[in-house]
Amino acid sequence: MGIVSFAQTRCPSIAAIREWKQKSCQQFLGALSGATVCAALFCTPASADPFREGMRAFAAHNYVKAAQIFTDLAPRGNAAAQTYLGYMYEYGKGVPQDFVVAAAWYHCASQQGVPQALYQLGLMYDNAQGVPQDYVMAYALLNLAVAGAGDKQRGPWSRVRDAVASKLSLVERSNAQQMSFAGVPEGPCVPIVTGVKMLPFPVIVP
Repeated sequence: MGIVSFAQTRCPSIAAIREWKQKSCQQFLGALSGATVCAALFCTPASADPFREGMRAFAAHNYVKAAQIFTDLAPRGNAAAQTYLGYMYEYGKGVPQDFVVAAAWYHCASQQGVPQALYQLGLMYDNAQGVPQDYVMAYALLNLAVAGAGDKQRGPWSRVRDAVASKLSLVERSNAQQMSFAGVPEGPCVPIVTGVKMLPFPVIVP
């Protein structure tokens, strides 16, 4: 399901971890399979071909090339490219692993209502990866993700959302649901400018 924050009774083997990572990547690609259609809503005709080229490079595991293409498209408001970049920074594919930058790109895409970005960002709030741990915000984002999920994602994502909900009090859950109705907080969305991180939400400073 793409979440590792819950307690496990046994430590997984190396083979199991590799299988989980491969499955996570496949699930991410599956969830974004409709992005080529949705991308038309966010891209001009001139930028559509580069996006498809980036998707092909990602699918072929040429992550460096994919990152270069998506890095060019994401600042222009291409929500699908922003989601891909978030995933690549989260897992260190083609770019150095950086949870802060990953969360920032997910936030950008979440502002445009991309379910996969909402889901991934919700997990990051649950796990305190790149953002302060906030179960209320995690539930609110996961709740929005489930609302826009496809048939294959809705069941697994609902179970993850409900698992996060179990960490909340009744009042906290009510507040989180109100936050879901309000939508993702608006704010500037320029997470990377010549290597400088500019984030629209508080971050953990070591």
